[in-house]
This record gives sequence, structure tokens and C-alpha cells, in this order.
Amino acid sequence: MAFGDELAQKLQPIADWFASFNTPEPIVHWGHPVMMGIVAFVMGGAVALAGWKVRTSTDEEVVDKNRQLHRKTAPFMTMFIAMGYTGGILSLVMQGKSILESPHFITGTLVVALLMANGAISFFGIKKGVEGARNVHAYLGSGIMVLLVIHAALGLKLGLSI
Repeated sequence: MAFGDELAQKLQPIADWFASFNTPEPIVHWGHPVMMGIVAFVMGGAVALAGWKVRTSTDEEVVDKNRQLHRKTAPFMTMFIAMGYTGGILSLVMQGKSILESPHFITGTLVVALLMANGAISFFGIKKGVEGARNVHAYLGSGIMVLLVIHAALGLKLGLSI
């Protein structure tokens, strides 16, 4: 038995518990993409914009305001994306679909891993004054936003196929 099938079996009791709420099928099917779209593009967009304002503004008030916004919002965005990652897997289990196989799953895994790495760069690199850490953090964060657009497109394709 493949790892994805084993994991789906282990997650089935949790999926059954959620299914017992009799949530309408369109919400089970499209709830994950709608909620994650909000997190990825509204929160993610705000985090990215604030980060770039910190790097590009010469107005110290703008820099301070956006630094605080970036520092407060980025960890929550990362946490919500990680929670949504597990929610997406559970949604597929609830729908009786294969997990861990689609390009959407692969890009989601990359997004979560890269967000964790970027947080570590911020915490261990930028705060410690490591040369180049700010540049790596900024460009990796921007790359993650591009990856989220690809991830969303793959998710839409997946959602329309099931």
C-alpha cells in the first residue's frame, strides 16, 4: 500500500468526524481554495508589500509601520497556510480522492517548506545580522508569492477535475 493511501486511511476518522457536520458538498469541495486564496493573496500580498516598503522607503515612519505589520502578519500567514495545507488534505480524504500525488500537493508542500525556511532566515539571519540574509529573505519571499500563484492555478485545475 502506498504512503498516500496509508495516510488517507489514518485520516479517515478525522474526515468522517468533519463529514458528520453534513457540510454541503460545494463547501467541502471549494472551501479550502476560497479560504486559502484569502490567506495567500490578501495576507500574503499585505506581507509582501509591507516587506518591500521596508526595503524601498526612505521615510522612517513608513519603514517602522511596515516593519511592524510585516513582523506581526507573516507568522500568522505562515501558520494559516500550514493549517490550510492539512485542511486541503482532509478535504480530499472527505471527497474520497487520492492525496499526496497532484502537482497542487507538491507546490503546497514547497510553499510550506519555503515559508518555514524564510522564517528561519528572518529569525536566525536578519536578527543576527548575517550578511545577505535580508536579500535572500526578500527575494525568497517574492518567489514564494509567485509559487502561490502557480499553486492556485494548479488547485483550480484540480478542483475542476474532481
